[in-house]
Amino acid sequence: MSVTEILFTPLLKADPGRPLITHYDDAAGTRIELSRATVKNWAAKTANWLRDEHDVEPGDPVAVLLPAHWQTVGLLLGAWWCGARVVGASFSDAKVAVVPPGGTADADVVAVASLHPMGLGSGAPVDYADDVRVHGDDFMPWEPVAGSTPALGESTVDEVVAQARELGAALGSEPRVLSTLEWDSPSAVLEGFLAVLAAGGSLVQVSNPDAGLLAARRESEKVTRQLG
Repeated sequence: MSVTEILFTPLLKADPGRPLITHYDDAAGTRIELSRATVKNWAAKTANWLRDEHDVEPGDPVAVLLPAHWQTVGLLLGAWWCGARVVGASFSDAKVAVVPPGGTADADVVAVASLHPMGLGSGAPVDYADDVRVHGDDFMPWEPVAGSTPALGESTVDEVVAQARELGAALGSEPRVLSTLEWDSPSAVLEGFLAVLAAGGSLVQVSNPDAGLLAARRESEKVTRQLG
């Protein structure tokens, strides 16, 4: 099974309405909260888009060159769901790369994610948010993803899951985690995102953090752990 099926699907089945990510952008003054069910829809659309439009197969490299953001959550989970290997900026010749507005990448296909708080498109020729909308809210892999399949950087599915569970154990059971960590390396994705899934928790992710707001936010969001 894929990273998504192992770490995320059990949370979805247990309580689909529970928040998975609450995203703040302190520079823009925005707050967006997505339930597990809503994230699942984005992930399924992404998996279908990658496989059906761009022929991504298990082990194919997909460069996710985005900041920690709710759109990035759907993209990561969708990429893993169809078996893709998520890579960063140092990887050359990815099959698909998703970049922020103005970003560039060495890839067969470069799509732009607007990072708009409401998920609006960017107007780019290949636009992630607009393109995935036409795809289904459910995804069925054509074949199971093997545990030996590369999933994140140089790590396989089995290795990623084991590392996420080890890090998640330190967060406690079902934590509410506030994080200012960026997901700019495999280790940061593991610590700042996958560990939270492995612990059965939810994430309060803050972009462009205003240090003066964090204390009140920890209280209002009922945070139990903080990263970054």
